[in-house]
Amino acid sequence: MDKLDLGIIETLSKNSRTPFMEIARKLKVSESTIRKRVSKLEDEGIIKKYSLVVDTNKIGIAHRALIGVDVTPEKYLDVAKKLAEFDGVKFAASTTGDHMFMLEVWTKNDDELRAVSDKLKGIDGVTRICPAIIKDTLKGAL
Repeated sequence: MDKLDLGIIETLSKNSRTPFMEIARKLKVSESTIRKRVSKLEDEGIIKKYSLVVDTNKIGIAHRALIGVDVTPEKYLDVAKKLAEFDGVKFAASTTGDHMFMLEVWTKNDDELRAVSDKLKGIDGVTRICPAIIKDTLKGAL
């Protein structure tokens, strides 16, 4: 991993559709060099996937919520598996701090958010959920 690789990653992190020719011009190398480096970064698992950022308002999503989830220690792995497969969860992570897991959930309305919360509460081992509706994203793609 060198300065060129980091430059490629930084550029693609901002816009994964940036043409290789544009990256090459910016980093002052040939397009073929960029193409080879990106391929290598993919092969090594450094670049895992390319994704997009959606304007959720334009697709009818009224609420994006972060939900903290706490569980009993003996059910931790079972709950982790269920959360990773849970319909409607866009992001799930095990965390330190206030909650054992943090989820990002998208819902069309209050009733859907309540239904998701109720389903989460119904998972064996879940002791508490703490939903917080995202008002505005100040930075990042979450």
